Amino acid sequence: MSDSIVIIPTYNEKENIEKIIRAIFSLEKEFHILVIDDGSPDGTAAIVKGLMAQEFSDRLFILERSGKLGLGTAYITGFKWALQHTYEYIFEMDADFSHDPNDLPRLYSACADEGYDVAIGSRYVSGVNVVNWPIGRVLMSYFASKYVRIVTGFKVHDTTAGFKCYRRKVLQTIELDKIRFKGYAFQIEMKFTAYKIGFRIKEVPVIFVNRREGVSKMSGGIFGEAFFGVMRLRWDGWFRKYPKL
Repeated sequence: MSDSIVIIPTYNEKENIEKIIRAIFSLEKEFHILVIDDGSPDGTAAIVKGLMAQEFSDRLFILERSGKLGLGTAYITGFKWALQHTYEYIFEMDADFSHDPNDLPRLYSACADEGYDVAIGSRYVSGVNVVNWPIGRVLMSYFASKYVRIVTGFKVHDTTAGFKCYRRKVLQTIELDKIRFKGYAFQIEMKFTAYKIGFRIKEVPVIFVNRREGVSKMSGGIFGEAFFGVMRLRWDGWFRKYPKL
């Protein structure tokens, strides 16, 4: 039984899903994988279930949902499942190889060996480590993280990063049903909440590579939620009572 599970939300990732699963399972450190599929019409879930039946019944799992219900709710569904199944280290990761599976052991080590509560695969802690992104998107992402830091006083460089490791106790302490954002603001809110509670956070430098196959799920509405959501988080930071460690 592994102590670690990687949660991968999917929507139309048939080009990538088998490759990412095999890449994670080829690592020396053993990880389990939970795929949260939001009703992909391209057959992503069928590929996962085929791999479960033929090769990986003991360490590959899937939860299927009826439609596109949002990144945040996918992860919260996965977090609750992982907590029920007693994993100690719970990871967030994209299916499209923008996050390098070879970095998973480094995030694990930051928590398991160095004693941090949250490890963030950070694009911006040591410059701008992004490959194959249009310059407009690089600037938008970079300055979005700067904006979050200025508005909230939160010291993390890559506030919108979606490549993370949580210790179990972090997800047990954060009141998951009170996390309100569904898009990329979800990533900011989870980090900010962990920070306000007092958990120790480490940024691990990674190189982010734009997806090679499949279609990006980024949209203007996602950035709108993030822009206004940050103001709401600052307000919460002043007035909300966060759980105590």
